[in-house]
Amino acid sequence: MDAKSDLTKTDTQIMKSISASEFCRNLRRYSKAATARGSVPISSNGCPAGAFLSEQKYQHYLALKGRETKSHRIDELPSDLITDIESSAYGTIGS
Repeated sequence: MDAKSDLTKTDTQIMKSISASEFCRNLRRYSKAATARGSVPISSNGCPAGAFLSEQKYQHYLALKGRETKSHRIDELPSDLITDIESSAYGTIGS
């Protein structure tokens, strides 16, 4: 089965992973598929290698990434964070 017919067949299904070389040869097609589906999984030598994301999914990823918890060694805390901790009160949220 060729990649084009496989792409059509998977319109209503989760797309199977495509090879990195197939992705490179048909970037425009898979870019449109990512826009329609959210992402296109990519493999290399039969193993998962990553995914090509639609712009919407990428922006969602960045928003989630920005909400990650950050940790610091106590001896490397930024001075503004030390000030915030020192001025905080238990049981209060925000300023």
